[in-house]
Amino acid sequence: MKIHIETERLILRNLTPDDWQAAFRWCGDPDVARYMVYPVYSRAEDVRTWLESLDPEDPDDYDAGIVLKKTGELIGSGGLFYKQEDDLWTIGYNLRKDQWGHGYAGETIRGVLEYVRTQREVRGIQGSFANENHKSRRVMEKLGMTYAGETEIRKLDGSEVLPAKLYRRLFG
Repeated sequence: MKIHIETERLILRNLTPDDWQAAFRWCGDPDVARYMVYPVYSRAEDVRTWLESLDPEDPDDYDAGIVLKKTGELIGSGGLFYKQEDDLWTIGYNLRKDQWGHGYAGETIRGVLEYVRTQREVRGIQGSFANENHKSRRVMEKLGMTYAGETEIRKLDGSEVLPAKLYRRLFG
């Protein structure tokens, strides 16, 4: 969905094909991609192709580029995606490694969640993280999410399957 959201420190806006070089900084980093569904991008042109495939009109996809207000830098992406079979919104986030540990993932999800709740009914949120990814576990806990079961994360290219935990938070 087309969005422009401002939080205390961030501007959350749609990603565009023009963002390919900035996005390659996290998509091409093996440390960032380690626990993500996508394999490491080895070519920046492939990131452009991915960005060109995004549909800003999709009513079930509130994915945003994360821009620092202070510098105007695009440092990651994150948002919510409606999963009809669960009737829940799945969270996701991805940040450049040099931006880890500043609370931007949680701030992004809270900002997008608040916006989505003005547009749509949100029964709850869910997310999964690789068992080894303790930082994502902490983000989800700070969002009020709790353990809901075991799952796995499968790389889109089939190269790896990671044991994972599913966390959820249901609203009223």
